[in-house]
Amino acid sequence: MKRSSRNRLTEKSLGHFPTDSLFDKVGRAVCEASCLPRKELFEAWEFARRVRRRFRGGRIVDLACGHGLVSALLLILDNSSPLAMAVDRNIPASARRLYASLIKVWPRLEDRIDYVEAPLEDFALAPTDLVVSVHACGGLTDLVLERATASRAHLAVLPCCHNLEESDQGALGGWIDGPLAVDIVRASRLQAKGYKIFTQQIPSDITPKNRLLMGFYQGKET
Repeated sequence: MKRSSRNRLTEKSLGHFPTDSLFDKVGRAVCEASCLPRKELFEAWEFARRVRRRFRGGRIVDLACGHGLVSALLLILDNSSPLAMAVDRNIPASARRLYASLIKVWPRLEDRIDYVEAPLEDFALAPTDLVVSVHACGGLTDLVLERATASRAHLAVLPCCHNLEESDQGALGGWIDGPLAVDIVRASRLQAKGYKIFTQQIPSDITPKNRLLMGFYQGKET
């Protein structure tokens, strides 16, 4: 099965998820909802399990959340988080259908994801939050980082669609690929703001925009 496919997962795709593994259970629930591209399932899963290896608990704030699958996965992987806030300027109508499908398998998710339609800059954050964002396009990733660091919250982002006209390459563009330069500058700025950072990659056969940047505030800003 091509994991980067943008084809929508439907009930016809159920045969690809036959086992009792946690991932296959999620896959079947996504198929039942019939609203999500295959690529987004694999992106969200690879992102969420890496994030949970680093960060436990905390209120989840999923900025530019789309259907909110990342929020649900973070709750499934670590039940110690009390709830998730799935925030986007425009939330797809089918997001609730996906949520309902997941609740059928994990009833404990009920009433633990709040969908909030609002500009990302308007949602209030706290230092105890875990702020996440998967493929917030271009400058939206910088906005997520700005909001999270202002609150000194834990954070994890998977950037995409780098806007080289607007994003800071730190004069590195003459040596290395422009999008990589942008992400290096982002990581360096987090460190300067007192964050301990972790850099990883999700598999490139899912998406070439696969650089995962995580950080938690430890003080000593420079």
